[in-house]
Formats: sequence, structure tokens, C-alpha cells
Amino acid sequence: MSYLMKPNLILLPGLLNDARLWQAQAEKLGAVANVSVADLTRSNTIAELAADVLEQVPAGMFALAGLSMGGYVALEVMRQAPERVMSLALLDTSARPDTPEATENRHKLMELAKTDFPAVSRGLREKLLHPAHLGDVALAELLDDMAVVVGKDGFIRQQQAILARIDSRPSLAAIQCPTMVLCGREDKLTPVEVHEEMAALIPRASLTIIEQCGHLSPIEQPDRVTDAMHLWLQQRTT
Repeated sequence: MSYLMKPNLILLPGLLNDARLWQAQAEKLGAVANVSVADLTRSNTIAELAADVLEQVPAGMFALAGLSMGGYVALEVMRQAPERVMSLALLDTSARPDTPEATENRHKLMELAKTDFPAVSRGLREKLLHPAHLGDVALAELLDDMAVVVGKDGFIRQQQAILARIDSRPSLAAIQCPTMVLCGREDKLTPVEVHEEMAALIPRASLTIIEQCGHLSPIEQPDRVTDAMHLWLQQRTT
């Protein structure tokens, strides 16, 4: 398959993640798509982050996949430029706004970041990862290093954007492209039921649940997620 025949696939990272969140998928899906990972550290609103994505992507249509915060941004891209997205994947994310408890926790983390930024990443691990992966030293080091790359200021901008996001559920019915909704079975931050809700509200959506997996499915179960995304991309062309 030539470069020009391949679809463009744009991947959107989550909070405190960089392109390495998607490394396994980018490497293996490169045979069937022109893969790039957008930078979601520049702005402090979801609308501006979506506009940043649209500035970064090649001209024409593209497939779009976002995890967690990246999913919030993907849903905003669908509002700003639905005609450009040929297929959508929403991983470990939610269309709902924050609960009061989540909002309070975000404010606490933003305050902690100002005095002890490394503690933010350490403190999030138990919520992000499946219990079986908490002892994975390489995974912990990856999370810490990605956080360093995003940095304290980038993290605060991302949290400000997440805090102010709208309820996306009313706009889900307008999504007309094929959509894959995927989550880890043991995702503590965005549990299975919020993905079931999205899949029910998006007209052409399918639901995939990854076993033995928490919130960071692309790095916790990279092969299973890559296989699901490969099938999703194939379905776009059939």
C-alpha cells in the first residue's frame, strides 16, 4: 500500500501523556495508515486544543483516535470539523462532564503540581493502571518520564481544559462516521458503563472491552488494543 493510499490516522494522548502512549500502535499500524500523534499541551481549553489538532493534521480527511483527555478533544473535533473525520475511536474516555468529586481532585492535583510535580504522577498510578500492572517498573518509569516531558505548566493547562469541558452527550447522536468505543475492563477513572452510554448514543458505534486492563489501554494491553484498532481501520474501508 503506497503512502498516498493509506488513510491518515491522528492519535490524541491523555493527560500527562506524550506520543509514547501510542508507540506500539503507531509502529504496527504504520503498515496500513500514515500515523501521527498530536501535541495536546499548547492550550487550556478543549475547544482550543481541538483547533490545535486541526492545525497539526494533514489536509483532507483522517481517522481520529483519542484516549481519556484525548477523547474529550476528539469529541470537540467532531463538533468543529465533522466532515473531516472518516472514522472515530474513543478509548478510556467519557462524554460526561466532571463530577464534583473529580473537580475537587483536579484542583488538589494542580496545587500539588506547584510544589511537588513528581508526586502527581506517582499519586495517579493506582487510578490509572490495572492492579496487575502496578509492579511493572518499566511502565511506572514511562509514566513518570511522559509527565516530565509534558511538564508542570502543560499539566496545569490540560487540567484547566478538562475542568471547563462541556457535557458532550447531547452531540453524540450527530456523529455519523463509524466509531469504536474501547475501554479496559477495570478502568477506574472512566468505567465500562460510561463507554456503554457513549456506544448507545452514537449511531454507528461498536463497543470493545479489553480484559486485564485499566485506564491506559494502549500501553497496558498494547497488542489487544492494536488488533482492535487495526480491525477498526479495516472496517472504514469496507
